[in-house]
Amino acid sequence: MLKSLKLLTDPTRLRILLLLDAEALSVADLQELLGMGQSRISTQLSQLKGGGLVTDERSGKHNFYRSEMGPDLLKLAKEAAKELPEVEKDLSALRHLQRKRRDKTRAYFDELAGRFGKDYVPGRSWKGLAEALLKVTNQGVVADLGAGEGTLAQMLARQAERVIAVDLSPKMVEFGSELARRHELPNLEYRLGDIEDPPLDDASVDLAFLSQALHHAGTPEKALQQAFRIVKPGGRLVVLDLLQHTFEQARELYADVWLGFSEGELAAMLEKAGFADIETAVVDREPEPPHFQTLLAVAKKPA
Repeated sequence: MLKSLKLLTDPTRLRILLLLDAEALSVADLQELLGMGQSRISTQLSQLKGGGLVTDERSGKHNFYRSEMGPDLLKLAKEAAKELPEVEKDLSALRHLQRKRRDKTRAYFDELAGRFGKDYVPGRSWKGLAEALLKVTNQGVVADLGAGEGTLAQMLARQAERVIAVDLSPKMVEFGSELARRHELPNLEYRLGDIEDPPLDDASVDLAFLSQALHHAGTPEKALQQAFRIVKPGGRLVVLDLLQHTFEQARELYADVWLGFSEGELAAMLEKAGFADIETAVVDREPEPPHFQTLLAVAKKPA
């Protein structure tokens, strides 16, 4: 505790910690937000990591850092931050960065609307979808989070009582709603929203899907926590995503934020969100370079 308190006495370290508490960020992100040089930020991060206040994980060429402050220390840090006028500016800059990321993702999927199934989308394999559907037979209420135009949602709507498809892109929502009308699926509803804050009530769905959506989330942990929130006790979550890879160009080509996840990493995030009975498997590997692999995870919310 004394070592942690000593680390918090430095204004720069305190500013970094509060940003990392809000979102996982790279050194480049922190440079942009704080207007400081790489060596200065890297030095502070090294000290914070040595003190157990931050952890990092590799995604492609970048390390992403996140805060590991406990609730008591976080409360103290926020209280101390009131003495730093720069903190509000930092958080405003972070909100701007988050908006830029969402806008980039939204623009990519707005452009893609109406072309899903025709254009290539990494990890979106029919084998992977089939493997996921084989894992669940559910006639209740289903949420498809990050649904795109709703290929999966339409498949689910043919056997579920009701399907709610959530997507960040207004054009995707419009296109998907039109497809649902055209295909006479009155039990399929589209809603505009973010997977990190889906417009769904607590404990309102029997099954939630995140199909090739999690790697677009600014903070995947938040998306999984929100999935836990909306799933009923005893309900399930199915995640289809990319296995961790090093194809850095995916950030520009497909508006990806994260370069996939390892099985262990995804299982740990699911467990931290509160899920149990977690199963993971790699269900497909694309034959063409960069050989994207599809990762499947199924988890249950304790009753």
